[in-house]
Amino acid sequence: MTRPVADLAAVEDATERLLRTVAELPEADLAGPSQLPGWTRGHVLAHLARNADALDNVLRGRPMYPSETARDADIARDADRPRETHLADLRASWARFVATAESLPEERWGERVALRNGVTDVAATLPFRRWVEVELHRIDLDAGPTVADLPGAFLDRAVVYLADRYAGRPDLPALELRAEDGRHWRTGAAGGIPLPVVGTPAALVGWLSGRTEGGGLTAPAALPKPPAL
Repeated sequence: MTRPVADLAAVEDATERLLRTVAELPEADLAGPSQLPGWTRGHVLAHLARNADALDNVLRGRPMYPSETARDADIARDADRPRETHLADLRASWARFVATAESLPEERWGERVALRNGVTDVAATLPFRRWVEVELHRIDLDAGPTVADLPGAFLDRAVVYLADRYAGRPDLPALELRAEDGRHWRTGAAGGIPLPVVGTPAALVGWLSGRTEGGGLTAPAALPKPPAL
């Protein structure tokens, strides 16, 4: 499997957008609530920096986090920092991931790696996973950008990523996701007649990721609440 150069470049662009959003926030707003329950904007930024280090750990063959307790403690420790410290940490942690990715032998990208909660995946998917983190958490900052502002190339892949993530889950009814251009994806429980859910990729991603309540989607019955990512 080849090095995911295009995904690394896409995450670089997304990171620059994130940094611009943070740079435009008044300092005092970092302590204000994000769209994630119990987290300030500072918690979101601390999580993003530590997530880059966690994915770097995975590429290096280490555990993603020492433990869930350590993960939570690191986020709490780093949340209440000045904006410039957050910005520097976001830049440095992403640079560390890129340096590791660029030095990784080609054949390593095809290996399966261990993530959180028993999840495994191919190493080549890690840059896209980081792209998901950056794009969705930029929305969680509640600083202006919404799902409608996400790049089309990201949305097209994010629908597939989220459909795959929820495929076979018994805690979500069988669903057939339908984009308005005719594309469709099956997800949710394996059995039963799937509920058709129709809308744009932005509307589908917003709902599946928990960033919207399903605005812009149509279905013949009430939309279920997707499990937390």
